[in-house]
Amino acid sequence: MNSSAPAVSVIIVNYNSGPRLRRCLDHLVAQHFRDFEILVVDNASSDDSIAKAREAHADIHLIEAGANLGFAAANNLAAKSAKGEWLAFLNPDAYAAPDWLEALLRGAEAYPDIDAFGSTQIDDKDRDRIDGAGDVYHAFGFAYRGGFGQPVSELPPEGECFAPCAAAAMIRKETFLRLGGFFEPFFCYSEDVDFGFRMRLAGARAMQLRKAVVYHEGSGVTGRHSEFTIYHGHRNRTWTWYLNMPLPLLIATAPFHFLLDLLLFAMTALRGEGRAYLRALRDGYGGLPGLSAERRKRQQERTASAADIARALVWSPVQLLHRSPHIRES
Repeated sequence: MNSSAPAVSVIIVNYNSGPRLRRCLDHLVAQHFRDFEILVVDNASSDDSIAKAREAHADIHLIEAGANLGFAAANNLAAKSAKGEWLAFLNPDAYAAPDWLEALLRGAEAYPDIDAFGSTQIDDKDRDRIDGAGDVYHAFGFAYRGGFGQPVSELPPEGECFAPCAAAAMIRKETFLRLGGFFEPFFCYSEDVDFGFRMRLAGARAMQLRKAVVYHEGSGVTGRHSEFTIYHGHRNRTWTWYLNMPLPLLIATAPFHFLLDLLLFAMTALRGEGRAYLRALRDGYGGLPGLSAERRKRQQERTASAADIARALVWSPVQLLHRSPHIRES
């Protein structure tokens, strides 16, 4: 890696990631593209993940947060000191293919007017399955990773996505900082969808790159069905919908959003997760008054019309049920 300002700053947020962090770094140092720096923010881990990682990779730039800041604030902290023109966000349970950064930079060259790029995420434990091909936002107020669980043979073509999944995404640093970075009250989960939504409100777009590949465990640290994941995921789902939907769309989708809340409660209750889900709804809706100023700010500053936003959403319940990708071909 060059001693001068690098092209890319790769940011990894670590919190008790165990051996995953070292494996993630092992894949990064094997990249074909070399003009990058690595910033690891440690959220006061209590395991030996940082010590083991530094034994093998002493040249990483370690930022000691001093407390568990959460995913959003920790990434923002690193972004402020990053030297690269581009910020590549990478989860410690995401393992980059050797040409991952090279493919992202090729995308940036091919689409100079695009400020954010998403990666093809393959299930690390079943590499014949898609873990995500761009974040999709359904009009009812539900975000999902496009193509989750589907065969790799059904990967969509390269094209525009609603938002890139921050498990492995590259965003222009100037744009990231100008829009305020990830929304820190989220703490963890949905902050990437929220940021992608804010980009759309500002008239910017995101591109999903088929050839930029990572192998992702998916909630490998927090657990896909843990109380932490259920609570933060659904609380932040409510906040994302409220903060970003233009008023005509907020009113039009509200009945369906509330119906979806009921359906999701039934599903989580059947899995024994109902209590965490109800806490998420309580704090999600209960927190809306405190977010009203933020909502006003976003809506007053937006340049995209309600129609522009409506066209970027998925409206079909069938697509939601199947977690179908939603890519506009470039």
